[in-house]
Amino acid sequence: MEEVNSRMSRNEKLLRAFLEAVSTTDFHRLEEICSSDFVLELPYNDPPTHLEGFAAYRAAVEPSLEVFRFRLDLGEIHEGRDPDLLFAEYTSDGIAVPTGKPYRNTYIGVFRFREGRLVSLREFFNPAIAAEALAAN
Repeated sequence: MEEVNSRMSRNEKLLRAFLEAVSTTDFHRLEEICSSDFVLELPYNDPPTHLEGFAAYRAAVEPSLEVFRFRLDLGEIHEGRDPDLLFAEYTSDGIAVPTGKPYRNTYIGVFRFREGRLVSLREFFNPAIAAEALAAN
């Protein structure tokens, strides 16, 4: 049981570090946190997105983090039966750079870990909020 608690604690720290690195667009830190075969799934994106590999994740996300500048604030973390599975609720607070409009969204993330690295994230958010932040007045 102690090893399970240790893994869950380590994974929770990695989840927090991941959200902080996204908030600060620290891709060097993200590369340390994520596995090279990291998978990102955005089922509510338009179109739904499935990226495989950290390089594909960075290539897709880096331009988005230039358009949306925000801080991710962690709400609740929920443990799964598997110590390498965490569910998190978090919010963004920032702006859409092209319009200057506020960007505040709510997210639910399903985080999977393996051997001390983040291996996948399935993230649910409201794409209408992002579209509204980018819409011209």
